[in-house]
Amino acid sequence: MVNWKIEENGFDEEKATGLGNKFLTGNGYMGIRGTLEEFKREQFPAINLSGIYDQVGNGWREPLNAPNGLFTRILAAGEEYALPEKECLSHKMTLDFRHGIFHRETAFQTVKGKVLLETQRFASMDEKHLICLKVKITPSFDGSLEVLTGIDGDVWDINGPHYDKVETGTEEEVICALGITHENKDEVVVCESFDAAFAAEEVTESAGRKIVRHLKLTVKAGEEYTFYKYISVYTSKDLQGYKEEAKALAVQAKSKGYESLYAKHCSKWEEVWNVSEVLIEGDDEAMESLNYSLYHLHSIAPRHSKSLSIAARGLSGQTYKGAVFWDTEMFMLDFFLFTEPEVAKTLLKYRIDTLEGAKKKAKGYGFNGAFYAWESQEGGFDACSDYNVTDVFTGRPMRTYFKDKQIHISAAVAYGIMRYVQFTGKDDLLKEGGAEVIIECAKFYYSLLVKRVNKDCYELWDVIGPDEYHERVNNNAYTNRMAKLTFDSAVNILENYTEQDSVLYKELYNKFKDAAEHLYIPSPDKETGVIEQFDGYEQLEEVTVSEVKSRLLHEKEYWGGAYGVASHTKVIKQADVVTMVNLFSGEYDKDTLYKNWAYYEPRTEHGSSLSACMYSMLACKCDMAEKAYPFFIKSAKADLVDGGKQWAGLIYIGGTHPAASGGAYMTAVEGFGGLHIENGTLKAESKLPDGWSKLSFKVYYLGELHQVTITKEEARVEKIN
Repeated sequence: MVNWKIEENGFDEEKATGLGNKFLTGNGYMGIRGTLEEFKREQFPAINLSGIYDQVGNGWREPLNAPNGLFTRILAAGEEYALPEKECLSHKMTLDFRHGIFHRETAFQTVKGKVLLETQRFASMDEKHLICLKVKITPSFDGSLEVLTGIDGDVWDINGPHYDKVETGTEEEVICALGITHENKDEVVVCESFDAAFAAEEVTESAGRKIVRHLKLTVKAGEEYTFYKYISVYTSKDLQGYKEEAKALAVQAKSKGYESLYAKHCSKWEEVWNVSEVLIEGDDEAMESLNYSLYHLHSIAPRHSKSLSIAARGLSGQTYKGAVFWDTEMFMLDFFLFTEPEVAKTLLKYRIDTLEGAKKKAKGYGFNGAFYAWESQEGGFDACSDYNVTDVFTGRPMRTYFKDKQIHISAAVAYGIMRYVQFTGKDDLLKEGGAEVIIECAKFYYSLLVKRVNKDCYELWDVIGPDEYHERVNNNAYTNRMAKLTFDSAVNILENYTEQDSVLYKELYNKFKDAAEHLYIPSPDKETGVIEQFDGYEQLEEVTVSEVKSRLLHEKEYWGGAYGVASHTKVIKQADVVTMVNLFSGEYDKDTLYKNWAYYEPRTEHGSSLSACMYSMLACKCDMAEKAYPFFIKSAKADLVDGGKQWAGLIYIGGTHPAASGGAYMTAVEGFGGLHIENGTLKAESKLPDGWSKLSFKVYYLGELHQVTITKEEARVEKIN
């Protein structure tokens, strides 16, 4: 059985940043880091908002953290008792990841006696603009106690400060903080209503960017003193009258009461789990880890929008600039496509609505069509810097080519749209702009084709594949094969969704068909069966991952780029050829799949959380469930265990790993469960590892919900009436 709870006992200041990711709560509109209510900006608390960004000076443009309406501290004899400034007698944090409920219990020894502070909070799944907080204080003494609780506008930023000013004020029973951003003068408003089950002297105080209620209580030993906060968050991008809406929601929430809001919130969570929960008999650890991963995907799903995607670090903070990468289409999409197709459509609609940004980027490089942003923000703006890594020795930015050369991003968009069509059986997304996106992506690749005078094939030069340690290579196998998929998809669109006597059809059809048929796709070596990752890869230094690691002169040194320790070796960052053969496994025999798995895995550093799942899925297709299992667990536990890369050079890259979460789901369902489409029919195949007696889950296919049940002996796919 799934425990559905994770706990952390004791307080360690050094672990606070990582626990902020591990204990994250969210509802797609905002993500609340799992930090403590008393924390100030130095401890990285954040209420991270989706889809709104700001840039200060030459710093990286990044998403906004809202003024912190959770801020709460207790005082005894005028002295504040809060972590990490004061030591505690005991401390425990709990996350109920069935329902997205964060809870903490901390005991302090004050000058007057012991005080137990308990809080419970959630980002409402029923009302996306609402946070609810319950605070319970239990003293062991008679006397006086004070509480400071309100909104702290002095927020944590990586490349800020993003609010030029924060205005605070009171209107009847509601206190508010309004942050005005630097770049576009966007506004973020946070309002809070308050409800206490006890009498107290209350004074509202404003100081700098903070507004708090200063409560003075007369307490008795052993009695509980409980209060509730209802915190609304809106931005000027949400709707007109956002300030009034924020105030009204805070008041309405108070009138409904905490328990009512709590019940509705939990009910919404049960609705999503009814379809998405994965059951594994025989391995509780795997089942708990996997469903914890799915919790994180649910917490960042943009159900409140019709056109919004998911950032590479979800809503865990400003890392990676809150930008959307290829991660969404290639690693997260399947989960939503199988369990909430409308959310999948929302993710892809974002790409349709940012087409103009992609076309503008392509034009800027002198290409045709759509070159999607490597790090996409509003409107398809590419937030990726030319200098995306800092040299740890000189402190100077290093020139990297992620933005310029990772052209496979446009193919990921085309892949996602066609996968939606395949699994839903609907062409609504194509009619709403998806067909145009695919045509424009094909135009982009066509304008990049190179043809040597002595060869009949087309090639793609000067690119970066998924393995970012090797920049500016020719004929990366993954990139070329994904470009072919884009050409094939465009031909399909032209054949089925375009008048064949139209100018568009006549102009493009033969070009794309020719490109699809003649684009060079590296073949398996006749002797070894290995597909060369890119031209010249086999001439690189043969060396182990551990040997390359031993050459580091600094633990945060970047492995790739012009002079990284891995750039002139065969050691790669993450699955590259393995990703390609996994996606297109039907084009290769099982022996070839295995030989490429066996060749590339020892040469892979797994320096990205995206890597393990691809090796796991391919191992399943090679009937190596036992070799697949450790990679699956690595993906499923990406946010459960300590470790993982926190830095790229001197840049902090910590946060949650939604792509790994999506990869864990794909491994369970499509790897161990063998889920696939065969002649238009949804089928499964048992590839369960030892210890798993049964795997069961639900998926949508062609608009109908199916129950998939897999044992060692059989795999059943049945429609649910």
